[in-house]
Amino acid sequence: MQFSSAEDFHAHLKSLKQRFDAMPPVLEKTFTDPAMNVEGYVVVWNTDICKNGPLFANQKGCGKGGTRIKQDLSLHDIKRLAKAMAEKNAAVGLPMGGAKSGINMSPDDPNYEAKFKRFVELVKESGILYEHGGVFGGFGYDIGCKPPMNALWAVDVLGSGRSFTGKPLEMGGTDYEKIGIAGYGVAVAGLHLIRSRKEQENLTFAVQGVGAMGGAVLKYFSQFGFQIKSLSDPRFGGTWVFDKQPSIALINNPTPEMIAKEAQKVSDDPSGALYADVDIIFPCALEDSLTVDNADRVKARYVVEGANNPTTDEAHQIFFDKNILVAPDILSNAGGIIAAFVEMTESDDTADKSAIALNLTRVRISANIKQMMDYIDTLNVRPDLVADAMTYMNIFKGE
Repeated sequence: MQFSSAEDFHAHLKSLKQRFDAMPPVLEKTFTDPAMNVEGYVVVWNTDICKNGPLFANQKGCGKGGTRIKQDLSLHDIKRLAKAMAEKNAAVGLPMGGAKSGINMSPDDPNYEAKFKRFVELVKESGILYEHGGVFGGFGYDIGCKPPMNALWAVDVLGSGRSFTGKPLEMGGTDYEKIGIAGYGVAVAGLHLIRSRKEQENLTFAVQGVGAMGGAVLKYFSQFGFQIKSLSDPRFGGTWVFDKQPSIALINNPTPEMIAKEAQKVSDDPSGALYADVDIIFPCALEDSLTVDNADRVKARYVVEGANNPTTDEAHQIFFDKNILVAPDILSNAGGIIAAFVEMTESDDTADKSAIALNLTRVRISANIKQMMDYIDTLNVRPDLVADAMTYMNIFKGE
């Protein structure tokens, strides 16, 4: 879609968002077993996007997302998350709808395994799984899961690995959590954001939140030739800075002991890397880490989002006004769902699905960052709004 001006862009974005907000879910279902105290949910959104793609064999399409396990989880929570997955899957350009499943259960429940298996069994018996002709693409890792056990338990119940993604390599999966495919995608987004401005590729960066996502970003962005200057994480007791490039061992698997040996602690703030004097920051921890209260403290010229929704709307506007360029998470943090797509669509069981997923992640995310920058340079509009427009245009493509 071509826009004649920024005003035309904003008018179309408003119209597209209204259409998406009015879309109902394709499926919402609650599963219960009172005897075992099991309550879980599945919601699927936007399966029409699958038309003419590899996930339309049932003539209905399907939606895909992870399985959240959390105390006091509700159907409302799963509906919100499923709709967000529909946006994320569309943003990256995949012909796959969004979905989310979940269980209202503490991850510390002593009957965790039995309850998880019973939920999977109830879903299987309902006939909604894509491999059985339904519209639900199946289960995957999310908050509250225990890799690799959930995959092993699900395959045991289902008698098939086709309805659980993120499986170990030996089970025909991509093992995307272990390999860090999502973090690789965020690193790729950072690389191509910088290339769009024809910057030298020896710049400095900082990572806030060095869990699975932040750890993978640290590893892959360092491999791209950039220099880590600061890390912050509650696990490390605050914010640390490096006077020189750290060891390969630390970059590949940072521990508190390694950090204490190779870096200098500068504060107890577990988010202090956001304010480091570097070229690029990667917020990889929590939602709303960058707000109207702290956005002015950011010194970096680039923000590459690894966490889900780490930047509020007000902070996005502050960054735009200060010419700080942002790669929004809906475009950068897509490696995990790309890996899930590969697992669902790659029929060659002998293929190296992790390598395929890494390559597709590189291709998709680099192309999306380029498309985003084309709109920004032509129209002078906010990156997060461009990402939203790209998402909705993919959803309503051909209409």
